[in-house]
Amino acid sequence: MLERMWQALAQISLLDILDIIIVYYVIYRLLLLIRDTKAVQLIKGLVVLLTATLLSGKLRLWTLNWLLDRTIAAGFLAVPIVFWPELRRGLEQLGRTSFFGQKITLLQEEDDWEQPIADIVASMAILSKNKIGALIVIERETGLNEYVETGTQMDAIVSKELLTNTFIPNTPLHDGAVIIRNGRILAAGCYLPLSSNLNIAKELGTRHRAAIGITEETDAVTIIVSEETGTISLAAGGEITRHLEPQSLEAKLRELLLPEKAPGFWSWRGLKGER
Repeated sequence: MLERMWQALAQISLLDILDIIIVYYVIYRLLLLIRDTKAVQLIKGLVVLLTATLLSGKLRLWTLNWLLDRTIAAGFLAVPIVFWPELRRGLEQLGRTSFFGQKITLLQEEDDWEQPIADIVASMAILSKNKIGALIVIERETGLNEYVETGTQMDAIVSKELLTNTFIPNTPLHDGAVIIRNGRILAAGCYLPLSSNLNIAKELGTRHRAAIGITEETDAVTIIVSEETGTISLAAGGEITRHLEPQSLEAKLRELLLPEKAPGFWSWRGLKGER
């Protein structure tokens, strides 16, 4: 027995090991992708159907087995439709993958975000102090044109005064989200998809669910000011951080929008070190 096992192990090549590692990593990423989504319950349902089909065949319950077979066949056709949000998010994450430590960004210079960040933080501080609700979406690599089109086009430079005035109650653009790209306000009054995550705190309303929802589908960063409490929150990657002070908000924005450049694979300085 042991001899056969050693013979089988001896036949495994480095390519076989690499193949196993890649498959394991793909499965691991898929599990992370569907975690805390409705896809988990759907997969459990498919497992129950498959188990019932196998048992009905073993027990020779032919009518039940025929019905289950047809249900599973139809189910596989419906999978791409049912799992479309997860498939879309997975493809977008694949498209945002960095190679050799470098990422393709929309901005050419990191300094392009210095002043907008300062203006955004200053505006959020004013709105928070006065308990005026606000929702700002900052585009990164994933385009947001489909959401921009739902609002009023602006194409204006980001400024503290403009952002603050946009969210003043009873003004035409105070409802909805402001979308920012490359330091410019593209549109205001935009509609965003709501998150379907059941683990979101119950006290969070539509504004917060919309902020989380857009970050689940894209790599955007959202900033929220609660109308009830004046609390500042930030959402990214489907996760929300609440009760931020202006200083901590600025630190997080700088971390997300001005990342330190990792040395590339072919970078001479990365190989040799700083001189």
